Amino acid sequence: MKATKYALPLLCLVGLLWGSMQRAEAQRTQIRGFVDAYSSYQKGKLNFGLGEQDLFITSEITERLSFLGETVFKYSFDSPTDFDISIERVILKYNYAGNHSVLLGKHHTPLNYWNDTYHHGRVFFPTVERPLVFSEGFIPLHTTGVSLQGQNLGRLRFGYDLMLGNGLGSGDIADNNPFKSVTAAVHIKPKDGVRFGASLYHDVISKGSLVHNHSTGASTLARARIRQSIMTASVAYSDSVFSKKYELLAESSMAMNKADSLGTQNAVATYAYAGLRLTDKIIPYVRFDDIRYHKQEVYFHDHRVQSFVGGVRYELSYLAVFKLEYQHTNHHRMTDADRVVFQVAVGF
Repeated sequence: MKATKYALPLLCLVGLLWGSMQRAEAQRTQIRGFVDAYSSYQKGKLNFGLGEQDLFITSEITERLSFLGETVFKYSFDSPTDFDISIERVILKYNYAGNHSVLLGKHHTPLNYWNDTYHHGRVFFPTVERPLVFSEGFIPLHTTGVSLQGQNLGRLRFGYDLMLGNGLGSGDIADNNPFKSVTAAVHIKPKDGVRFGASLYHDVISKGSLVHNHSTGASTLARARIRQSIMTASVAYSDSVFSKKYELLAESSMAMNKADSLGTQNAVATYAYAGLRLTDKIIPYVRFDDIRYHKQEVYFHDHRVQSFVGGVRYELSYLAVFKLEYQHTNHHRMTDADRVVFQVAVGF
């Protein structure tokens, strides 16, 4: 009698679990995680720290409709718990014809190769951190809006992104002015591992807007209404990820900031990366960064900066990577900085 009493609820529970598993399988939902930790040595001081923990979810809801979500847990000096939760991407993608899709949500702005290719999992970064163009707040990292996208079209595998979204200084739920940001990006991949890209971003930043830098937590205040246009060109070469011999990536961005009373000022940010695969697991690499502002810059802080990083990457597997890196940074208004970093990055 006792066995009969518990048999029906147990069978119902098993049935519910089985149904959930079948639905998850039908949707092909994947939940992945990425995390990194590091040790650094600078000015005679040894430090240990945690990087970002990245929760990455993808799901094929139907044959044409899919979802991508990315949430990052990271250190924040002004958080009571020392860590903040940041919603980096929430995207619904509808494939309406062939390789053409419409996307709605919070995106990585497809303005340059790095921002369009890498998510927050450091295990996939060729270096310990992103180039300076990110940490200096030179480009808009995220845009909340709608975009049209095409991939692998024709013999040259042409691709495009056309995006309309909230501008700089806006939040994820509303724009802070009547103007919308516009992004147009195109690329071709004429051979395996070769990609050439170009893009244009335009926005009107209202006076008094506070633009938050997601990389550093710092903010930039627009002292006047700014019409901003950013042009970017990139070239990337890698026969395939985690194989072959050579890795090359170079990008350059020019930002044109126009204020009604102060005219137009240009700023240029460039970086170049090169890696050489000595064995299946060992890749020494270098990267140079250079950011230059006009003396009368009307929007960016005049933090002219150059940096050199050199290191070696050891790929235990494609989801477990060690990096040992030397970093030298030369700031226009600060003393030079030298730092050695050892990073462990994994995916699971």
